[in-house]
Amino acid sequence: MTAALPALPAKIHPLVRAFLDTPGAAADALARFGSPAHLVFPQVYAENLARLRAVLERRSPRHRICYAHKVNRSRAFLRTAEQAGIAVDVASAQELAAAAEAGFGPERIEVTGPKGETLLRGLVDTGVTVNVDNLWELRRIAELAGERVAVPVLLRVSGFAASPVSRFGIALGEAEEALGVAAAQRDRIALRGFAFHIDSGEPAERVRAVEACLGLVERAYSHGLAPAVLDIGGGFRQVFTADADRFDGYVAALREALLGRGEPMTWGGNTFGFHVDGAGVHGTPVFHKYANTVPAARMLDDLLTAPLDAHGGRTVAQLAAENLLELWLEPGKALVDHAGITLARVEFVKQAADGSVLVNLDLSRDTVTPADQEVMVDPIVLPAAGDSGPVAEPGPVGVFFAGRLCLERDLITNHKVWLDARPRPGDLVVFPNTAAYHSDLSAAAASMHPLPPKLAVAHRSGEFRICPDADYEPALAASGTV
Repeated sequence: MTAALPALPAKIHPLVRAFLDTPGAAADALARFGSPAHLVFPQVYAENLARLRAVLERRSPRHRICYAHKVNRSRAFLRTAEQAGIAVDVASAQELAAAAEAGFGPERIEVTGPKGETLLRGLVDTGVTVNVDNLWELRRIAELAGERVAVPVLLRVSGFAASPVSRFGIALGEAEEALGVAAAQRDRIALRGFAFHIDSGEPAERVRAVEACLGLVERAYSHGLAPAVLDIGGGFRQVFTADADRFDGYVAALREALLGRGEPMTWGGNTFGFHVDGAGVHGTPVFHKYANTVPAARMLDDLLTAPLDAHGGRTVAQLAAENLLELWLEPGKALVDHAGITLARVEFVKQAADGSVLVNLDLSRDTVTPADQEVMVDPIVLPAAGDSGPVAEPGPVGVFFAGRLCLERDLITNHKVWLDARPRPGDLVVFPNTAAYHSDLSAAAASMHPLPPKLAVAHRSGEFRICPDADYEPALAASGTV
């Protein structure tokens, strides 16, 4: 029996799969709106939200979900969040304006991230909650507020035991000073509570952060303050792979190839963060997040039910309730997981001097991946309808997908992807699960190429309907008019 070729099959939501399996649906979208294009599925977003809500309602009835808008610029996602009654986390004046336009009132808006003078001046009279990043911000808010209504704030803290250092937040060693400022300026600053963000899949790190924040709550009481919010941030992981064993098998084959055993699997000697020497292949690859198999809802449930030894084994959720704290969280990736894809067309296929097969597309690397990350799930090729050229060579064939920019670094995949057949010009290529940062974070109009359009896809009464993202309305989608 012939061994299966290395593969990285992507987990795809059934609704997205149904769209791709509908004859002509993807091709029609590109024919109407142009190629390449980003497609978002607000109904998948709503399902993700429902799963997180179910955990919170079971474990911690006093809670607030703040959608991290920075994960995707989509207005369709933003309107879906607003209609669902949750809050929003914004990180710029532009995101704040987008949230207000989408219907969020100030009581449902939280502003996070580092904030300069201009943004702070624009926040003090709005009534939104400011998640304070540093002592300068805190003092400047008090100065700008003057004798007006006190500005509601959360104090974001960092520097927890056994956690990597972060450039964000007030160091725990400065927390007492921050509490002193909040107490002295209580007519200008309304301390709502404490916040943290741990971008890690390690539950113990989050538990230690919760323990530290509970200690700060006690310290706040001693200053005459009354915090009522514990914001546990975001960072809840996505699940990219449909088959963890095949993912592990691909990584094993990649490691062997880096040692010169078997067919080369990387472009230009890329090691993806592995250290290669005479003793073998060592270290953690840059694509390690793609190996995650724990869904966000389970990560959240595990955190809320985690026992705290310093508090007699009572859980995070129990301690929050006993201290009359409302739990806030700021999911972004978790809400848009599997809720977006990117479509492109094959321009041509060529062979490089070393024999590598390059499939050139009408998009660039920054369209589907942020910065220097590598998307470690396989794109899907949809053959063009009709006769678009010579008969495709039978597979399997290992290829690299290349971008349209005249830069050597514009390789969409630096790892080899095995396909059933050699693609042809006009074929469609689908990049799964691109809604979380992938489609927006590094997007650029290099070589004067316009940014790809963003389209919203709704499924009602057995049909898929597509409209520009800016035109999507949840109520219209429910009625079947979009």
